[in-house]
Amino acid sequence: KKLYVAGFVWRLIEDIIGQHLCRGVTMARCVVCCALCMMGMVGVECLVFGPPRVRVGVKNVKSLAKTRSRMWMSAPVEDLSLAPGIEAINSLNGELDGLLNGLREQDFFRLYSCDMLASCEYMPQELFECYTESCEIYPVDDEEIPEAIKAVDYDEHDFQIDGWARWDMPTDDYYDLKQFPEEFTGYDGAEVWTFIHERICFCSDQTDAKHDKDYYDADSWKADFNRAVSGLHAMISAQIVRGIEDKLSNGEPLQEGTPWTDPRHEFHRRLSPAGETPRAMENLYFGYMLVLTAVSKARDRLLQDCNSGNIDPPAANALRPVLSYPLLDDPSIAVASKKLLDHANREDGKSCLWEARMRTRELMRIMNCVQCNKCRLHGKISVLGLSTALQVLLGRSGEGADFTRVHRVELAALMTTLSKFSTAVTYCQKMTNS
Repeated sequence: KKLYVAGFVWRLIEDIIGQHLCRGVTMARCVVCCALCMMGMVGVECLVFGPPRVRVGVKNVKSLAKTRSRMWMSAPVEDLSLAPGIEAINSLNGELDGLLNGLREQDFFRLYSCDMLASCEYMPQELFECYTESCEIYPVDDEEIPEAIKAVDYDEHDFQIDGWARWDMPTDDYYDLKQFPEEFTGYDGAEVWTFIHERICFCSDQTDAKHDKDYYDADSWKADFNRAVSGLHAMISAQIVRGIEDKLSNGEPLQEGTPWTDPRHEFHRRLSPAGETPRAMENLYFGYMLVLTAVSKARDRLLQDCNSGNIDPPAANALRPVLSYPLLDDPSIAVASKKLLDHANREDGKSCLWEARMRTRELMRIMNCVQCNKCRLHGKISVLGLSTALQVLLGRSGEGADFTRVHRVELAALMTTLSKFSTAVTYCQKMTNS
């Protein structure tokens, strides 16, 4: 707590110094005055703002952090430990988003063999085949798939009865994410998401997850898992809203009968604190922090694959700047994963992590209930990326992954999912600030 308070105080001082310097006030005076005042030791008089109206001590840091968080998210941050990480992301994410978009141009990170014909095993469904151009996808021609990728995927695929994910068996059908990028298709996945939050996530009241007070806030790894899944949902919601805006901006017609025609209204409904999921934006950052830390921990394995040729040279050249980007090493980003690890390494957590692994496998399988093929493809890759992040961070017993057992398709999905989170945060920042 002391370290967090000190870090928060310093960041606040930096903000105040920036405001004061432009008015000719010396940095030294500001540092001393603000530090003493923030720690509650004295009630000093500021050269610019005059005497303090209140004495601000450590006990008031929580309310101050919530006030500052409005500048970042237009809403208080419930989990104050995330506030410095949110600020770091908002400061550094823009350039990283560009690097990741370039990375996704490479075959290694855009080609996936995926089963698009599997049936839904979780709920009865009326047959709804999406034949519109916006949601249909087709495999790439066989000659366009690098033989090295096909060979690695075939050789690496194995069966783990208790693994974090169970990816589709590789076939000759590969799909290109560049050819079929994320966009608004008009598909309504509410039934699938309701099932995920109420039946796959951890919930003491399986009938109403939204009113379970411990759903996100319980001091356990189960609440952390729920937050990660909520972050994934928020990331996909941001993609949908951005897709609506893109179609309207390009003068393209929306699907006939779709109720979602106003991107700002949809952003408010899906992602704002006053919307259907008040913690959606905060959980988006939580999930992004987990994936960022997982990439940081997988860096040596990724660089080893770059140097050995397992990742082809063009992809390796695009990957190295991402892996050296400062945001990956910012200590404030690791707060989310530390929270998860601390919870998981308790005695009750170590013996029960199999429950999380089972749920990530179920997350993958329920994507077969998505009846829009483009949505199913991107949903599967996003779930695999999140599952890989949890695998890297936790391993089987809370001690981290054995990187010799992390496969190409998992590493590719991890980086693709990182890019998806980064783009979602960029868009949410734009919508919040506009």
